[in-house]
Amino acid sequence: MTVTVLAIFETDFKPDLSLGKIMNERLKIAAADLQDIHLQSLNSIGQRSDDVVVYMSYNPKYKIRWRVVNDVPEDVEQFVGQVCGDLGYIHWKTATINVFKGSE
Repeated sequence: MTVTVLAIFETDFKPDLSLGKIMNERLKIAAADLQDIHLQSLNSIGQRSDDVVVYMSYNPKYKIRWRVVNDVPEDVEQFVGQVCGDLGYIHWKTATINVFKGSE
């Protein structure tokens, strides 16, 4: 299984420029650590062509949130949830998946 964790820098709020730089750097490091260290055991599960994609971002209270954005088995999603919960990240709840802002 291929694990991909993407840091989503666009948020619903606009922090100060200097705070935004610090937050983005922290989010990049958290995403890389989640992918390369904490979820590494998923690489040996399933078929080589299977993927799990996790988005990470900030909520308006500056807490890191996460969500799995593709179809994966329930046990994989629960494992990701357990790892993220242990790290203090909160589940990113949304009614829709993969909603991107287009050119308006």
